[in-house]
Amino acid sequence: MSELAAFTRDALDRLDLGDRPLVIVDVDEVVLRFVSHLEAFIGRQGYRLEARSFGLTGNITRLGSCRAVPAGEVAALIAGFFAAHVHDQEPVPGAVAALARLSMRLDVVLLTNVPAEHAESRAARLTALGMAFPVVANDGPKGPAVARLAQRVAHPLFFVDDGPNHLVSVRDTGAAVRLVHFIDDPRYYRLAPDVPGTWLKTRDWGEVATRIEAALV
Repeated sequence: MSELAAFTRDALDRLDLGDRPLVIVDVDEVVLRFVSHLEAFIGRQGYRLEARSFGLTGNITRLGSCRAVPAGEVAALIAGFFAAHVHDQEPVPGAVAALARLSMRLDVVLLTNVPAEHAESRAARLTALGMAFPVVANDGPKGPAVARLAQRVAHPLFFVDDGPNHLVSVRDTGAAVRLVHFIDDPRYYRLAPDVPGTWLKTRDWGEVATRIEAALV
């Protein structure tokens, strides 16, 4: 298992968790729109997104070309997107209401792979939208972060993310976590591989809230 970045470990250890169940939730493409916003952003930079497989690398081309741009160029576009738009991403439909509903019975932690330098801006945007929950910036697979939290809780634990790699990372820690695979963008939802061990796969926040609430009975 990869090691936690120091800033992630310290943020996790500062969390004031009670004795309630815990839901750990990703941000991009789960509670904030990402793919559609990124698509508009790169379009203004002279690029196009063609969702032919799950992922961004291999699916972004320059306008007028059918050749996918290399991974480094994709990473630079994503970094530019966050620098320009981390403060104004719109919420995924139903996310605000569902998290407010769940927060009546569970603690909520937002675990995001946003670059650390944008973590404060991301937290401010989420608060402005009505999602004033602890925000923890992570780097790399999320299994180590979730495993660290799992050591501190003895009640139902849920993890919601769009990335199959993060679901696998959490699953492979062996922690007793119920995995929710959530993807807002319908194209990527269709393209996403099924992850063995997933408890729920959906793009409906109402279904997420209902299933989690039923699991608490």
